This record gives sequence, C-alpha cells and structure tokens, in this order.
Amino acid sequence: MPPAPDMAEPVFFPRAEPLSLAAIAAIARVPLPAGVDGARTVTGAAPLETAGPSDLAYMDNAKYAEALAATRAGICLVSPRFADRVPDGCIALVTPKPYEAFAEALARLYPTALRPASVFGASGISPGSFVHPTARLEQGVTVDPGAVIGPFAEIGSGTIVASQAVVGPHVKVGRDCSIGSGVTLLNALVGNRVILHPGVRIGQDGFGFAMGPGGHRKVPQIGRVIIQDDVEVGANTTIDRGASRDTVIGEGTKIDNLVQIGHNVVIGRHCVIVAQVGISGSTTLEDFVVIGGQVGVIGHVRIGRGAQIAASSNVNSDVPAGARWGGTPAKPVRDWFRELTTLKNLASRRDLAKDDPTPSQE
Repeated sequence: MPPAPDMAEPVFFPRAEPLSLAAIAAIARVPLPAGVDGARTVTGAAPLETAGPSDLAYMDNAKYAEALAATRAGICLVSPRFADRVPDGCIALVTPKPYEAFAEALARLYPTALRPASVFGASGISPGSFVHPTARLEQGVTVDPGAVIGPFAEIGSGTIVASQAVVGPHVKVGRDCSIGSGVTLLNALVGNRVILHPGVRIGQDGFGFAMGPGGHRKVPQIGRVIIQDDVEVGANTTIDRGASRDTVIGEGTKIDNLVQIGHNVVIGRHCVIVAQVGISGSTTLEDFVVIGGQVGVIGHVRIGRGAQIAASSNVNSDVPAGARWGGTPAKPVRDWFRELTTLKNLASRRDLAKDDPTPSQE
C-alpha cells in the first residue's frame, strides 16, 4: 500500500557525506581524467538506467551496453572495453575492476548497509532484554529488547545482539559482530566481525542416528561450531554442531540464505556458498571453493582448493583442486557439456526420424 499523503518516504539507509570524484578515483586506484574537477561530488549511487547527475554508477557487462550509452549518471566506473560508450556529460573512471570499486564506494556512501544494526535503535543493554548475571559483555555491546544472553556467555565490544536472538550458555562471540533478529547461537565460538543474518541457527544437533530394525538410536552430538573472523551467514541458514569433532567455518567465508551445513563439516577460508546448498556431514571444502545454488554434496568427500561447482549439481566424489565440475552426478564441466551435447544430438535425430515421411525399406 502506498504511503498516506502526509507520511514521509522512509529512509532505510541514510546517506553519509557526499563522495568526491577524487575520492572515488582513489578508491578505484586510477588517475583523474584530464581536465575534470576532482572536487565534483556524488550524493548517491544508482543503476545506469535510473542514475542522475548526482549519482555514481558502474558498468562491466555487455548486457548493459545500451543502458550505458543512455545513462545520465554523473560518474561511472567502467571497464576498459566499454569506456568509449560512456556518453557526454558522464565522467568515466576506467578501471579493470569497476564492481569492486563500486562496492567500496557504496560502503562509504551508505555505511549503515554494511551489517545489520539494532532493530530498536538501541545502544547498550536494553530494558526488556535478558542477560544472565554470569554472562560477560565488554563495554560497547548492544543488546535489543527480547534478546537472551545465557550463563557464562562472552561477547566482545561493538557487537550487536538484535531482538529475539539467543546467545546460549558458554558461547563466545568476538568483537564488532552482528547477531540478527531471531538468531539462535548455541555451542559455538565466533570470531570478530562475523555477521549472522536474521533466523540463522547455529550449533543445534547434527543428524546422527544408529539405525537398526528395532528403531533408530540417537547419537549424542558433543562437538562445537567454530566460526572464524569475517564470516557472513545468510538468513535462515543452519549450521549443525559436530558429532565428536567440530564443525568449522573458515575465515572470510560467505554463506547465502537457506543453506544447510551438516555436522563435522570443515569449510576453508574465503569460500562462497550460494543459496539452497546442502552439505552433508564430515565433508571438507578447502580454501576459495565456490558452490553454486541448489548444489547437494554427499558426506565424507573433499572439494579441493579453488574448485567451482555449477548450480543444481550433485557432488558424490572428491573434487580436485582448481577443478570446475557440474551435473548429476557432478563431473568435469567439459565432460558434462559433452554429455549434454550428445544427448541433445540423439534427441534431434530421433525427432527427425519420427518426422521423416519416407516409407520404410523393410
């Protein structure tokens, strides 16, 4: 429903101070174009299609070549191959990594969008929160109304615990973290600058049962979850605690929404895991692995450093370092594409034979 006439348009992410052309050039690590005023500023950022003279935009994809040619943006970060398409009136900052520079400029323009903040606009320990007397919170921790901090928990300065989040007994959380609304954080050790978006569940039972004809006996899960520095975990993702070893999420890893990570999984540094991935227990991802959306990974396999798995694939064997795999079951991309092409050709031949009016020579 549109806002009533007397209602102000809400501002969810307030803009910081304007950003000068010289500052943006420094962010992009490129020199100022000749003859331009480095003091010229932008006050916002927008897509090419809607950007105005006071906005910053970027372009590095041929799909948006027409939008670039028609943009009214004041400044555009653009890759070298599209620089000649920037229209008059738009200042081009040519860089091999326009998106990376745009991301850093956005962080300067809209700093509150970098991580979830207090949903109550609070600072300090809010009335209506529940902090156990044995919990230890450093100076500068924010706890929203309705949040629960359990006995002997420890939380570092600058960390925000949003409304209805639960930090369980003996859990340790580092500094400058964001624990989003409705997060459940149990049996875990969390590093610095970690972001847990709303609804994340960490440290619950792994799925462990000794199955038998007389029933399935529950196996106690006595491990922990270790989350290292600068990890980000998307909304409604679940990370099970280890059975007897720890589940580990390595430094700088980014995990999307709705991901399931089973017990004893070890994920290396700076991995990227996209939405709706399921990783079964005791699997290892080495550093810099990228897994596309809706991938299923069987338990007890190893995916080597820098490997990439295409979306909707199913991994049921070890993947070598640096490999690019896809399909069901997953295999090297070249083999997968060859199989798809062969099947397509076979299907085309069958369709041609069905449509051929020439009578049989039998």
